[in-house]
Amino acid sequence: MTPINYFMVLSGILFAIGVVGVLVRRNIIVMFMSIELMLNAVNLAFITLGRRIGSVDGQVIVFFVITVAAAEAAVGLGIIISLFRNRATLNADELSLLHW
Repeated sequence: MTPINYFMVLSGILFAIGVVGVLVRRNIIVMFMSIELMLNAVNLAFITLGRRIGSVDGQVIVFFVITVAAAEAAVGLGIIISLFRNRATLNADELSLLHW
């Protein structure tokens, strides 16, 4: 059996990669994928901690997080497609809607 610490370290590494992807990259699609990676890292942590305490609470929380992530992906991709059609770019620096 694999130790639980390995899963928690993997979850932390995946979350850190997601944070770096959001902060460093300026492409909205890459930022969106990085946010999804962070959500999956948190899901892994919930499953791991739920297994450690011997409860299915972690799996229930993950079910709701995946449901919200699916809705977020549908709405987010719709917004991204709309922005790309109007501005013809996906660079976050050029998509500031508050500028004239």
